[in-house]
Amino acid sequence: MSQTKSLLPREVADAYVDELIALDPITGTYLGVKESSSRLPDLSPEGQEALAELSRGTLARLDEAERLPGADSDIERRCARLLRERLTAALAVHEADEGLRTVGNLGTPVHSVREVFTVMPTGTDEDWAAVAERLRAVPATLSGYRDSLALGLERKLYAGPRPTATLVEQLTEWADGDGSGRGWFEDFAAAGPESLRSELDEAGRAATAAVVELRDWMRDVYAPTVEGAPNTVGRERYARWSRYYNGTDLDLDEAYAYGWSEFHRILAEMRQEAERILPGAETPWVALAHLDEHGRHIEGVDEVRQWLQELMDQAIEALDGTHFELAERVREVESCIAPPGSAAAPYYTPPSEDFSRPGRTWLPTMGQTRFPVYDLVSTWYHEGVPGHHLQLAQWTHVAGDLSRYQATIGGVSANAEGWALYAERLMDELGFLTDPEQRLGYLDAQMMRAARVIVDIGMHLELEIPADSPFHPGERWTPELAQEFFGAHSSRPADFVESEMTRYLTIPGQAIGYKLGERAWLLGRDNARERHGDAFDLKAWHMAALSQGSLGLDDLVEELSRL
Repeated sequence: MSQTKSLLPREVADAYVDELIALDPITGTYLGVKESSSRLPDLSPEGQEALAELSRGTLARLDEAERLPGADSDIERRCARLLRERLTAALAVHEADEGLRTVGNLGTPVHSVREVFTVMPTGTDEDWAAVAERLRAVPATLSGYRDSLALGLERKLYAGPRPTATLVEQLTEWADGDGSGRGWFEDFAAAGPESLRSELDEAGRAATAAVVELRDWMRDVYAPTVEGAPNTVGRERYARWSRYYNGTDLDLDEAYAYGWSEFHRILAEMRQEAERILPGAETPWVALAHLDEHGRHIEGVDEVRQWLQELMDQAIEALDGTHFELAERVREVESCIAPPGSAAAPYYTPPSEDFSRPGRTWLPTMGQTRFPVYDLVSTWYHEGVPGHHLQLAQWTHVAGDLSRYQATIGGVSANAEGWALYAERLMDELGFLTDPEQRLGYLDAQMMRAARVIVDIGMHLELEIPADSPFHPGERWTPELAQEFFGAHSSRPADFVESEMTRYLTIPGQAIGYKLGERAWLLGRDNARERHGDAFDLKAWHMAALSQGSLGLDDLVEELSRL
């Protein structure tokens, strides 16, 4: 009689990845799995429960794996700790039925359905045949998403009215954003080969019709039902989501106080830098508004894409061999323009597992053709190099030494966003931001991340604004006050501010991970430097830190301090 081989934690984690890809082909596409290209996931309540069952079964197998000889090695221990924390956090979200009210302006299942097409291979007729098949799957997938939301309505689990209204607007743009009578999916399909023209056009029209159907239901049924529901989530739901995005049970009141301390520190630095640009400016944002008109800028969409590419290429040349040791395939990263109808914030997509698709940064233009430089430089240090790209591409590069799970889907948002914010600060420490325009832009970006901690926690928990605040001291936060505060302490235009606030209402607890994750990375580095003294090697520490895979903030400081 044959016996089933016992699996160590890394093997359990990798088996989970294989099973997850079977249920979620979008994840498969991001990993570069060819067999996933023609399918989409089941977004219905039944599909969500299947994912939960996979998590429960994996946790049971992990219990067995952790009892095996060899399971206590550092590499097995890290993987087991990450897998247990991630699956437990995801199950807590699922069991609270959060998946029945996932509505907003980004990060929802319906956004994933559209965005996966932007990373699909399209170099051959075979690739485009897979595109056509996946387009034909859009109606059933969006129908499953609607079934989940409808069940949420039955159970009186409502999304906020503001995120709902924003999603309706986005779906309208996806259905016919430029008034041409064709939707986004049809435009995407139009780039395919003539040999598949009829098939692609038909599939594109079917996908657009499904978008219109979902939009109409959201507008005519869902939105009226949730009208009057709160846009914020309260302390209990916020704590659950915070755990999911940060990998730790935060002391939310301490985190809120930390956000305010960083606000005051950064504001003092901004005032000094603003004086160099516009002496006598009433606030730093007056100086930044001056730069919007009179500072250095790039004209043209393709021109800014190329400029951002050159910025990343230059950073790689300057940092490789001095502060990092980069494999050749990690050195490749592409600058791209985000498709219309995206949220306002730039973003990054990691490489496929075999690097056949490189890591890519994405700039939403929001209809603009003129781009001030001051708010792009540190942002691309964050999104590209040495930020998201170096970390996520390095994880992919060393996947064989970790586990497939650690290198890909096991990522903790606050770990990655914390590294990217650390990367911005590193470039300032290394002297890359001595230009007053660029340094004030960097500090403005830092202020945005501190403000996120304040308003995200503040408005969802309805906390009191402290007495030493320059803004409405003693009052309680509301989304309206949060938007006013954010707009007054940011150089971003009004449409960006509005999109950001909707984002915080959509994915509570995620935006705080930038600043709190940066704090964890800095503390880990300080501890390692103190431990090694004069022998501390920053380049070696960077590469060891980037090669250990993801960890929640619970574990990140401990592991970084050991390096």
